[in-house]
Amino acid sequence: MGQDIHKESGHRPWTDESAQGLLVDLLKLASLINAPMREGVADPSGLTRTELQILLGLAGEGALAGHDLSEVMGLAPMNVSRALAALSSQGLVEPDGDHTGRRRKPMRLTEAGRRKIDQVLPDMNDIAEMLLGALSSRERSAFQASARKVIARMTDWMGEHHPEIPRGQR
Repeated sequence: MGQDIHKESGHRPWTDESAQGLLVDLLKLASLINAPMREGVADPSGLTRTELQILLGLAGEGALAGHDLSEVMGLAPMNVSRALAALSSQGLVEPDGDHTGRRRKPMRLTEAGRRKIDQVLPDMNDIAEMLLGALSSRERSAFQASARKVIARMTDWMGEHHPEIPRGQR
């Protein structure tokens, strides 16, 4: 159906190799990568995709409050709240220090949470090899370097548009 629309209108604003075209490709990649991560990593480990993302976020970024996780991970605040509650009830995350009475309570991985991360790493490796295995070592390095540059720019954008998130937490 999508092909028919393009044939009729001749309108293909992002099919070239422009920055806009690359942005659309990145949006597709971000959407499509969810299925293999859910089916190949989250489901086998007994986690939802959102719970997996939260665990990976905390493992990579350190302790974060739910609101900050929502902003940094690009997840809906209600989904983050539910995932944190589920992860807490499973003993995988806990409050980071005494934050009694504070609205924002940073959460961190527990020892069980760190073990869960270790448990999912082989499945993540399988998915990484399946998705990226066709790339040479040089292509992977170039792709990762480019991705890190884009992430750094996104971090700068977040800092300008969401200064409430601590700079070291992005």
